[in-house]
Amino acid sequence: MAVDAGVLEVEVADAVAVLTLNRPDKRNALNAELRRALRGAVAEMEADADVDVIIVTGADPAFCAGLDLKEFGTRESGLSGAADPPAELAKEIDRGPLGPHTKPVIGAVNGVAVTGGLELALACDFLIASDCARFADTHARVGVQPGWGLTVLLPEAIGVRRAREMSATGDYVDAQAALGWGLVNRVVAHDELLATCRRIAAAIVSNDRTAVRTLLSTYDATTSTTQAEGWRIEAEAHRAWNREHLAASGSRPRLDAVIDRGRSQVGGRQGD
Repeated sequence: MAVDAGVLEVEVADAVAVLTLNRPDKRNALNAELRRALRGAVAEMEADADVDVIIVTGADPAFCAGLDLKEFGTRESGLSGAADPPAELAKEIDRGPLGPHTKPVIGAVNGVAVTGGLELALACDFLIASDCARFADTHARVGVQPGWGLTVLLPEAIGVRRAREMSATGDYVDAQAALGWGLVNRVVAHDELLATCRRIAAAIVSNDRTAVRTLLSTYDATTSTTQAEGWRIEAEAHRAWNREHLAASGSRPRLDAVIDRGRSQVGGRQGD
């Protein structure tokens, strides 16, 4: 299924939804229409039982250049002097550019990811970058403050000192540096980006979907608190899973399939 929604293209196949920001002439800058379309599409995919993984990317040549500064100064942008933004925007700020979701989101960064575009990338569960990708936080250059979790998620990804450097300078980081810093998981040739993301998505789809979502939820909880509290959270998640799901997920046919998959990946015998 493919849907051309103007500013956002949606394609669903093999339990994977690809959401493509489609304002290439504006470097996929996030105007109000595109922000609403993106959050709406994520919510729709979240509710679709036939979708297990979401990929977010941009129409070449950019991933996302951030908020559309042509809307600068309007209440809809959140960049005006208004003390109280519109209710919809206030909700958007609270939950980030993607909105609430439990399904894994892969960011396929095909070009520049700048400021709000960097925050959009950080909102994904992990990132695969084209060798054309570039990353920058230019909030200070523009004279605005982040509102989509950049000061939380960027240091979590690359360390607080590197995050401070990116934000204070506004300088661009190329794909290889981003890989070395831990901002992205892999760097691939530009023409291989979506194919690589689809292969990763297929591996996720092949797993127990409830287990995947529970694991990601546990990561969200444990990485936003202290180490000691994280241990407690994981232990409780472990016990809850055993009570509610272990019999189904640990069935003999499924375990046999897991063993066979492991053998095929390492070329040896496991579990014998």
